[in-house]
Amino acid sequence: MAEPQVQAGDDAPAVLYLQKVLEQAAQLQASDVHVEPYEHQLRIRVRVDGVLREIDKPPLPLKDRLASRIKVLSRLDIAEKRLPQDGRMKLSLPSGKELDLRVSTLPTLHGEKLVLRLLDNHHAMQPLNTLGYEPEQLSLVMEAIARPEGLVLVTGPTGAGKTQSLYACLHQLNREGVNISTVEDPCEIPMPGINQVNVQDKPGLDFAMVLRAFLRQDPDILMVGEIRDLETAHIAIQAAQTGHLVLSTLHTNDAPSTLSRLVNMGVASYNMAASVKLVTAQRLVRKLCHACKQPVTWSPQTWMHMGGDNTQQTITGFDAHTQGCDQCHQGYLGRTGIFEVMPVRGALRDLLLQHAPASALAAQARQDGVLTLRQAGLRKVLQGITSVQEVMSSTQELA
Repeated sequence: MAEPQVQAGDDAPAVLYLQKVLEQAAQLQASDVHVEPYEHQLRIRVRVDGVLREIDKPPLPLKDRLASRIKVLSRLDIAEKRLPQDGRMKLSLPSGKELDLRVSTLPTLHGEKLVLRLLDNHHAMQPLNTLGYEPEQLSLVMEAIARPEGLVLVTGPTGAGKTQSLYACLHQLNREGVNISTVEDPCEIPMPGINQVNVQDKPGLDFAMVLRAFLRQDPDILMVGEIRDLETAHIAIQAAQTGHLVLSTLHTNDAPSTLSRLVNMGVASYNMAASVKLVTAQRLVRKLCHACKQPVTWSPQTWMHMGGDNTQQTITGFDAHTQGCDQCHQGYLGRTGIFEVMPVRGALRDLLLQHAPASALAAQARQDGVLTLRQAGLRKVLQGITSVQEVMSSTQELA
């Protein structure tokens, strides 16, 4: 059945207003639209480059009609206002382009808050070399996903771009001669040529159950949206040890602590040493606007205090213009990733087998030349891609 669509020709004020807001969000390249009811006002905010900004305050009586319209288009239960609901719909732009939207409702004190996530299929299919990896990091990632077997883990907090990195890997690997299956919660972007499965709580279709089914489907490459429990971890590692390439994510702060997290979950160190080939941690930082960014310098002492390399020279980089310009949002335009890419091999694997703590694993990774997130971010500062403020705020607990 076709997805419901927002049609510009409908006459209802709520429909026309919704079309206008979503078109504006798409023009701003927003990732999310928030419809927020309060006691005396209704607020519309959009998230652009990771930052929420208010774009309108429509009349408060519009809130119920707007919520009803969104729920109708998303095939949600209009009468149910006491429980959260999730759905999908499509947006048809005047240009003829279509965007998928994922819809979430939440009952609050003053009505239902709605968040619409704009899923841009084209943006999600970015090649690996456009995500922000340093050249040596990209080489390690390409080497890891070119293997016929093994486990590759992508870590970071919610909103760090992990799913986009996984999709970029799958896009690189997707060809006629391989069978690729993914299990996600939920599947955000349909990918032709790949078998995608949504987990479903009510029938008990969880990550572990789908993974077991995948192993009976003659797979070559598996992607698990998230390793949440020991059972899923065991099946993923078993698959990685029996001739399959497995990609997955965890929520950890950095790459070395990912290995410790799996040990704490109950995964045997020898199983991890045999199966985990690469761990990457990542964050998203805003990119400076090329039209209005401003040069700035730091003393050697300040640069080293921020986490930069030891130097005796003044460091020159760029910062955002405080007011921005007509081409950007407060001095920034777009986002890029910063990465910590850690291959699990040699001395690091030996430490893992010896049950070494995360601090020892991190120290060995530094000896092996693995850039921390802070170091990778500061490289982009020197390249004029982002600002020190962005790097510091994204890596403040990780320096």
